[in-house]
Amino acid sequence: MFNKNIKLVLAALVVAYAVYQFTRNEIMTGIFLVLFAGIFVFLYFKNEIILLAFLRLRKQDFAGAKKWLDKIKNPEAALVTKQQGYYNYLHGLMISQESMTKAEKYFKKAIKLGLNMDQDLAVAKLNLAGIAMTKRRKREATTLLTEAKKLDKHGMLTDQIKMMKQQMKKI
Repeated sequence: MFNKNIKLVLAALVVAYAVYQFTRNEIMTGIFLVLFAGIFVFLYFKNEIILLAFLRLRKQDFAGAKKWLDKIKNPEAALVTKQQGYYNYLHGLMISQESMTKAEKYFKKAIKLGLNMDQDLAVAKLNLAGIAMTKRRKREATTLLTEAKKLDKHGMLTDQIKMMKQQMKKI
């Protein structure tokens, strides 16, 4: 809800007040305040709105996830680079339900900005491979599929990758 810089300022203020509490021998209050400042630091790296949108997506509530993401007005100013990647990734997932061609730019931007987890990167590349396949770009689709297969370390996308490879043979 707050800008990323405001979160850091709040964390610094809370830590400063915690140090003041330590000097007054209020040890438990100081410890509590340091832990409380940790929440602001955590929310600096993991945006609360993106976390809530992920929870909505997990429940297959695309309208609710879109509602949460629409609350972020200026993602370039409000989010860290990795969070911008996840912002575009989530937009791509939601738009891909309607139109795959519109989702392509979001997935490409998410990959360019970076995603923390290899599984998310594999899903983005798998979706891009599907888009490339529908546009008859077989070479690009095969490279994206092999990259997605390398990134899928837990084997969660093996069925989708096999199915896409079979469809590519028909092209």
